[in-house]
Amino acid sequence: MGTGLEPGQGSAPDRPAARRVLVAGIGNVFLRDDGFGVRVVRQITPELVPDGVDVADYGIRGVHLAYDLLGGSYGTVVLVDAAPLGKPPGTVEVLEVDTAGATRDTGTAGTAGTAKADLTTAETGETARTGGTGADGTTPGFDAHGLHPEAVLALLRSLGGQIDRVLVVGCQPAALDEGMDLSEPVAASVDAAARLVIRLARDEAAALARAHEPHARERRNVR
Repeated sequence: MGTGLEPGQGSAPDRPAARRVLVAGIGNVFLRDDGFGVRVVRQITPELVPDGVDVADYGIRGVHLAYDLLGGSYGTVVLVDAAPLGKPPGTVEVLEVDTAGATRDTGTAGTAGTAKADLTTAETGETARTGGTGADGTTPGFDAHGLHPEAVLALLRSLGGQIDRVLVVGCQPAALDEGMDLSEPVAASVDAAARLVIRLARDEAAALARAHEPHARERRNVR
C-alpha cells in the first residue's frame, strides 16, 4: 500500500523525497490474539492510508521487515502487535522503543507535558498511551513470537542500517492458544486501533515532511 509510485517518481533527481512512515502489522494469526496486528493493518484500506505512509502485513517475517527498513527510506516504523501490558484484555497502548536497543518510558497519557497525551482514542474511550518497562528494564511481552522490536533493531543494525523512531501500538491479549479467532475484547478493539494507527502515522509523516522542508529550501538557495 502507499502511493504506488516507483522509487524516484514524482520528485526531481536533486530533491530526494522526505523519508516515509512504515506501519507494520506483526504477529501469528494462528495463535488467536497474537494476530491482532495483522487484523488491524488489514482494516486500513488503501484510501485510508495517509500521504507519506506505507502499510504492510508482515506476520512473523521479522527478517523481511528488517530488510525493508534497511534502505533508509523510512524515518519511523509503527509496529502493531499484541503485547502483555498488565492491563485488561483489549487495552491499547502506544510505546516508544529506544532505537539504541532499550525500550524507554516516555510517560503516560494524562501526564502533564507528555506528548502522547493526545493519543487517546475518543471514539471508544480507551487510552492509547506510552508504556513503561518491566522490573528488569525491558518491556514485557516482546518475546511472544520472536518478532520483538529489539530483535528487529538488532538485525537491522547488524546489516548496517538504522531507524530513527520506532513506535509500538500494542494490545493486551486475552487468549494466545491455537486458533484464528480473536478473543471478544481484542476483536472489539481492532477498529479503534486502526483509527489510532492512521492518526499516529499521519502525524509522524507530517513531522518527517516538516523536518525535510528546511533542507529543500537550503538546496534551492544554493542554486
